[in-house]
Amino acid sequence: MSSQNDFPRRVKIVEVGPRDGLQNEKETIGADIKIALVDRLTQAGFPNIEAASFVSPKWVPQMATSAEVMAGIARKPGVIYSALVPNMKGFEPALAAKADEIVIFGSASEAFSQKNINCSIAESIERFRDVAQAAKQHGLRLRAAVSCSFGCPYQGDVSPESVADVVQRLRDLGCDEIDIADTIGVATPRKVHTVMQRLAKDFPIDRLAGHFHDTYGQAVANVYASMEVGVSIFHSSVAGLGGCPYAKGATGNVSTEDVLYLMQGLGIETGIDLDTVVDAGQFISQHLGRKAVSRAGNAIFAKRQS
Repeated sequence: MSSQNDFPRRVKIVEVGPRDGLQNEKETIGADIKIALVDRLTQAGFPNIEAASFVSPKWVPQMATSAEVMAGIARKPGVIYSALVPNMKGFEPALAAKADEIVIFGSASEAFSQKNINCSIAESIERFRDVAQAAKQHGLRLRAAVSCSFGCPYQGDVSPESVADVVQRLRDLGCDEIDIADTIGVATPRKVHTVMQRLAKDFPIDRLAGHFHDTYGQAVANVYASMEVGVSIFHSSVAGLGGCPYAKGATGNVSTEDVLYLMQGLGIETGIDLDTVVDAGQFISQHLGRKAVSRAGNAIFAKRQS
């Protein structure tokens, strides 16, 4: 356990709202709204925004406008605009859309891999070999996400060794960064310590990212716990967008506003303007016709109104 003095002085926040946050929305959201959201997030100062997903529209209809979104956003030099890619069929349009970073994904749970993509973990990672090589050939960053790193809706507990096995395979594909995702939001700080410390033996801890969901209200505590062991990259979603389709009534990603409020309180730099993010969160929540799921965002917004 480290003291707060050992915390990172600066963290990188990857904003995943436009992709991970919106992909499960039932009502179709127009490309213009998605473009406006990405542009607001760019203005807020995010160094990395997950903006698109080139998957089959049959499986994820909400992401069918990804090429249009990537073409319409006002890009800021130095900002990484990422796209999720399931295979070579998805890589080609992502390349054409000028994605700066390709995101591939695997699961630490064998049961989840079979149910989700109908193949084993080993087979799923083998499928990404061509994508990884193509990304490298074109000079693109390659990032990987490991779902169910702390627990699975089908098999329950997932061992740190299972996560380490997947991280080793993804490392060998040449990934620049690997996201350790708590897909169903079951992690608690002690488990986070154990898993992150185990993974640091196989992959540089400054290139591991924490991707926490807030199903059980532990996401902000898990971000804090990750920093205690040296993690300095986190994924979050503006307004807490995104539900988890595998856990009934589950909230989605940890809200960006809540994470930024934590960092502000700890004196940790992010380079991101919290007020601009609050505005972006209110903008998209109004469009979706519901209140933002971000506690800090709603509190700051309410304070402004009074």
